[in-house]
Amino acid sequence: MTFKMGDQARLARRRLRRWQAMLRWRRLSLSGVPALFANSFPKSGTHLLTQVLQGFAKIGPAVDSGLPAVVTFDGFTGRQRSQAEILSDLQRLLPGDIGYGHVHAFPDALSCLCGDGIAAFFILRDPRDVVVSHVHYIAEMAPSHIHHRYYHEVLENFDERLKASITGVPVAELAKATGKPVLEPLPNIRQRFEPYIGWLGLPEVLVLHYEDFLNDRRLAIQKVLEHAIRRGFKPYLPFDKAILLLEGSIEPQRSPTFRSGKSGGWRDAFNDEHRLLFAQTAGDLVARLSYES
Repeated sequence: MTFKMGDQARLARRRLRRWQAMLRWRRLSLSGVPALFANSFPKSGTHLLTQVLQGFAKIGPAVDSGLPAVVTFDGFTGRQRSQAEILSDLQRLLPGDIGYGHVHAFPDALSCLCGDGIAAFFILRDPRDVVVSHVHYIAEMAPSHIHHRYYHEVLENFDERLKASITGVPVAELAKATGKPVLEPLPNIRQRFEPYIGWLGLPEVLVLHYEDFLNDRRLAIQKVLEHAIRRGFKPYLPFDKAILLLEGSIEPQRSPTFRSGKSGGWRDAFNDEHRLLFAQTAGDLVARLSYES
């Protein structure tokens, strides 16, 4: 496997952290320790779940890999990365590594993250809150994102931006705003979520709702730890103490995309037109994700 030049420093730091973990937990190697991977639909609590997994380094032989997020779309160009590129990123994970990303449920990714030696988690969020968060992120927090200029300069107000995040944006519109070729459109909210549906219902993957951490944080963390144990992780601390340390690892303000940390904000952001537009676009998505009957 080959690595980019810019990755060498990251890999060197990972090697150091792995040696430190072996010394701390008195192990000759990290062989047999599952890698921990936080997968998510974008704007659904990625950093929150990643922080919980990073806390595993305090309770047993786990190591923050320090590797970049494994993503399906390049945020700077909008290009959809090939499955081979994504698999190459996933295969970088070593025993005990902690990683995260936004990975579609294509067959080889399913085989990789559901296989032995991996404890995989998938977090999602009410898609109505997702589109609101998406607007704020693209328009206000990500100036280098391929869609920022369109959201910030072409769309004149929050109302227009929210409609775009619900219904998507054609390539021609995005290209006009950026002044350069755009390879991929922004799909509508249902189309954006469909490729992730395959992660639901798998015993090898723990599915979490962002709202779980708001309603009962300790119970959500308990589920995370129990799943990791089932997948082969062995904490070196008593269960209750491990839960407390994992809970203490959550610091929302450390997330570069943290805004409000609330759920249900879509009710204030949506007007009647948005509600109808979302229903027409998303179809039964909200029900399929168990947010409404």
